[in-house]
Amino acid sequence: MRFLLFLALCLTTSLTFVACNEEDSDRPKIGFITNSVADFWTIAVTGAKKAAEEFDVYLKVSQPTSKGKLIEQKNFMEDMVSLGFSGIAISPIDALNQAPLLNDIAKKTHLITHDSDAPTSDRECFIGVDNYVAGRMCGELIRDAIPDGGKIMLFIGNLDGDNGPSRRQGVIDELFGRSKDPSRRDAVGKQFASDDKKWTILGCLTDGFDRTTAKDNAVDTLTKHPDVDCMVGLYEYNPPLILEALKQAKKLKKVKVVGFDENRATLQGIRDGIVHGTIAQDPYNYGYLSVKLLAAIARGDKSMIPANKVIDVPAQKVVAANVDAFEEALDTRLGKKAKTPK
Repeated sequence: MRFLLFLALCLTTSLTFVACNEEDSDRPKIGFITNSVADFWTIAVTGAKKAAEEFDVYLKVSQPTSKGKLIEQKNFMEDMVSLGFSGIAISPIDALNQAPLLNDIAKKTHLITHDSDAPTSDRECFIGVDNYVAGRMCGELIRDAIPDGGKIMLFIGNLDGDNGPSRRQGVIDELFGRSKDPSRRDAVGKQFASDDKKWTILGCLTDGFDRTTAKDNAVDTLTKHPDVDCMVGLYEYNPPLILEALKQAKKLKKVKVVGFDENRATLQGIRDGIVHGTIAQDPYNYGYLSVKLLAAIARGDKSMIPANKVIDVPAQKVVAANVDAFEEALDTRLGKKAKTPK
């Protein structure tokens, strides 16, 4: 019966990868849950699959595909628990409101977070970048792109998780020359400027992971704020959609673009001189380290978990000087033949 339930889970409509052989059912079963479907997550899943092979575990990857993503994440976790999974790694969409559910899951199996943390929950560890620090790095790129200051619009999937607000705040604090304070939160939904009036944050537009909305946000910005100096995409899919909007408005190279993550269109935009730079996380290691850690925990080894329960995976700046080397290294990890730089 348990195997039939396990097989049914393999056939769910969500995007999944799963290895399931009844004869190998003694292997630890590990779930890897993303917060959406994106190229970013394709890289993370590649890392998770690699670790599953190396550490001899069953791996199921579940990715929410509808607008009811919170319900999907809930169903993924509960199904995995019912199937006796040894551990689950999740990127929570709404960390605060999901905390009670995460706490319940943590009582039944080993639970860790990746990419976006839920620090108020009972998760055993977080694997990912310090989003506040990465946000400040992004602020440095913006300052380099428009050194004389200007008007900036930020674009992001949502501000409900732990990563989005921290990333946004890091950008603002760096531009405004503030001290480091990850707990600081400027109000969302209004325009405000630095004390010296050099930098103006026009807003931070969310899209709920919907690409059409993300594109519309960029188009609307160019209509409502024709004097915008820099457009900043803080999720992987935002910068390419910003570029599409700029192309339609015939404003490529007239408005500076700064990105986050390593979308191929963003990397090509850096080569073409239409994107100043991007802050690249390391999604491959989010997947790899999540599965490696849960495999060890399932076998009784918790030595990988640091005292602060955070495994930091640093971000890096990608600009014209290192974009080719960065993409070549990425292709190597993904088992792809590196492209010839244009």
